[in-house]
Amino acid sequence: MATPLELYNEADQLKADGKLEEAVAKLGEAIEIDAGYALAHLAIAVLLQKLDKHEEAVTHGQTVCALAPDDPFSFTALSVTLQRAYAGTNDTKYIPLAEEAMEKSRLLQSQR
Repeated sequence: MATPLELYNEADQLKADGKLEEAVAKLGEAIEIDAGYALAHLAIAVLLQKLDKHEEAVTHGQTVCALAPDDPFSFTALSVTLQRAYAGTNDTKYIPLAEEAMEKSRLLQSQR
């Protein structure tokens, strides 16, 4: 059985080969083994956005923040995910959420 890291690396190669759906599936396998694998959730969020699956991407971005609530980068990444969701959908509900995530990132950064 492959480890989450091995599956992540396979997904990275699939992404490089332009096989985004397959990369998402491979990362999903990694998360099935280790639901707390924040890097896999982050990578899935990026790939899902490229596939115009913005709501799913946001869910994974939020998961990253739940898994690493003290990491400013988690909230910066979520803010970017939310900004891209807005850009891809023109749904203004993402704007205040993106601003809130960025503010949380700044707050965490200032506490370091």
